[in-house]
Amino acid sequence: MTTREVEHEITVSAPAATVYRLIAEVENWPRIFPPTIYVDHVEKGEGTERIRIWATANGEAKQWTSRRTLDADSKRIDFRQEVSAHPVASMGGAWIIEEASPGVSRIRLLHDYRAVDDDPESLRWLDEAVDRNSRTELEALKTNVELAHTNEELTFSFEDSIRIAGSAKDAYDFVNDADQWAERLPHVATVRLTEDTPGLQELEMDTRAKDGSVHTTKSYRVTFPHRRIAYKQVTLPALMTLHTGYWTFSPDDGGVTASSQHTVTINTDNITRILGSEATVEDAKAYVHNALSTNSLATLGHAKDYAEARA
Repeated sequence: MTTREVEHEITVSAPAATVYRLIAEVENWPRIFPPTIYVDHVEKGEGTERIRIWATANGEAKQWTSRRTLDADSKRIDFRQEVSAHPVASMGGAWIIEEASPGVSRIRLLHDYRAVDDDPESLRWLDEAVDRNSRTELEALKTNVELAHTNEELTFSFEDSIRIAGSAKDAYDFVNDADQWAERLPHVATVRLTEDTPGLQELEMDTRAKDGSVHTTKSYRVTFPHRRIAYKQVTLPALMTLHTGYWTFSPDDGGVTASSQHTVTINTDNITRILGSEATVEDAKAYVHNALSTNSLATLGHAKDYAEARA
């Protein structure tokens, strides 16, 4: 069997401990790494963990499970895929963070991998995917760490919730069945939904704003019936450089609480063009918050009607 071993590296203007912590906290990966859609923990122990990762590779959405060993003292994280997605036969590697000089770190990203049946075409595909994703991840990590202070000001999160006198399943179904949103939601003009892998959706839609303009967005969604739908937008409105979030459905004796959470980073380059020369970052935050809340609450309201009609 042919095993490839490759290494990528980058230098970052940040302390090694800061970089290590950022990589160790997988829940932040969708914000840091462009290919990553969503990550959750399967198991978490002392220095070891199993995680599920949903990410794009060469434009295709994939899902796999990895085991990680974390060593904070040596600032090394080893990883190995347990359940790989075709055409990967095996995949593993390590993050190694070294102090290059005071306040400067060298990040090394190691990979070893094999293709199913040693297929040459699959191996070429993997070579391209690993190289592209590694470079993208390292550049994104460098940007995220070095602009941490700026991003802190530009990034914010919020959540809207609604009470439903119905079942979590019915409320979940309404949000999950996004292919019917054009008929069910006034602010949605058209929808294109594909789900080639169960639980992993590609959603593209045209949404109407209050001023009548139409915006096209594309998201990948990871579904957990009937509890949660997590998503990451990959085609974004002009005022955002990042938009991740999730829908949650929490049942209790009186019905269900349905919530929509958003995490957004403002695109400062477009504030003046969209909101005028006097607009500030805070104005942009308020504008985006209002627009997203309006759409989320509209969707939750229709989900409430749908679920309560079936209660």
